[in-house]
Amino acid sequence: MNAVLIAVTVMLILSLLRINVVFALIVGALVGGLTGGLGIAATIEAFTNGLGGSATIALSYALLGAFAVALSKTGLPDAMVATAIKVVGKEGEEKRKTLSKALILLIILIISIFSQNVVPVHIAFIPVLIPPLLKVLNELQVDRRLIATIIAFGLITPYMYLPVGFGAIFQGIMQTNMEKSGLEVSLSDIPTAMAIPALGMVVGLLIAIFFTYRKKRHYETREVTGQDLENPYTKKSIMIGIIAIIASLSVQLFLSQKLEVEGMIFGALAGLIVLFIGGVLKRNEADIVMTNGMKMMAFIGFVMITASGFASVIQETGHVEQLVEKSANLIGGNQAIGALLMLLVGLLVTMGIGSSFSTVPIITAIFVPLCIQLGFSPMATIAIIGTAGALGDAGSPASDSTLGPTSGLAVDGNHNHIWDTCVPTFFHYNIPLIIFGWIAAIIL
Repeated sequence: MNAVLIAVTVMLILSLLRINVVFALIVGALVGGLTGGLGIAATIEAFTNGLGGSATIALSYALLGAFAVALSKTGLPDAMVATAIKVVGKEGEEKRKTLSKALILLIILIISIFSQNVVPVHIAFIPVLIPPLLKVLNELQVDRRLIATIIAFGLITPYMYLPVGFGAIFQGIMQTNMEKSGLEVSLSDIPTAMAIPALGMVVGLLIAIFFTYRKKRHYETREVTGQDLENPYTKKSIMIGIIAIIASLSVQLFLSQKLEVEGMIFGALAGLIVLFIGGVLKRNEADIVMTNGMKMMAFIGFVMITASGFASVIQETGHVEQLVEKSANLIGGNQAIGALLMLLVGLLVTMGIGSSFSTVPIITAIFVPLCIQLGFSPMATIAIIGTAGALGDAGSPASDSTLGPTSGLAVDGNHNHIWDTCVPTFFHYNIPLIIFGWIAAIIL
């Protein structure tokens, strides 16, 4: 029995049964560790040692949540609603509503893509941008599953295909590990090889937009924790809110690009300081606002910390390599079967670990020799490893690409992480990725 397969299956089944994701990850890690022969003590030790791996990101999320709630005090969300209502016009003007919906979806898509390269803040923009838009989305009756799918596309596709921002990091990891495994590849070849798999992502996005989630969906407008439904705003308060957002993004960019350190924590801190200085956030209400904001993001933080422990147990069992080796035995000399099995292994590993960036080094050491043995070209090998690494990023309960959208869409309790984010992104992206990744492996 392979520990990776068992652990991921247990975690996914419990999640789909609406068992809390944190609990599902803990149980999955325990089952995986025992299946892998670690024993209870070693499993618990590996899990505990791995918990610190995502502590920085969890704290970043907590402060971003506080910043998002504090930002609502500027009245910026209500200003956005008022502007949207003017654009939408009177009830019954369906053409205007359609145009408004299309414009909002396009803006979210562009910002999601830009967050990976032009303004590489990754998922930090979501808790700041999406909660204020929920009122507008409710007014337009937009299906939030579509928003989750759009954001996931913007978070994943750029690093797969574009050699800039996070794409430069992902593709650099691919090249480095492939060369360590005995295959010399050029960085310039990676976008070319990944073009077909990236096209699969585009197909999945188009299906979601024009078919799956085309119909209207009604949501009850609820109060967001820590955010009043009505915040009186002035030109000054709106300007302070905009300055706070610019300050937050600028600090993140400076720290991550110039100093090459994690900038989300201090970016959120910079935004909060601007709101304090601007007088939007009062000293006597600061504790309540900060606490409510952190509560809003606490679930996401705990999932990421727990996922880090889960990944630690899985890697400690050594069964990732065993899974790959067993798959190799099933392949024989058949390229078509080999490509499909390698992609499925990548899907399983990433679904469990929750990070495509962490998956690539794990699978490359075995996939490269296997691809060479099966006679795959260097370009086909790049496509297999890149796609296998990206597979599972969409759909994994522990992935940034699903936790990020949920962090913004679920703040009012109208969005479920598993059924409204993970399941939609899994079916719209992982299935096309397998098909188009397999095609790339065969024809390149």
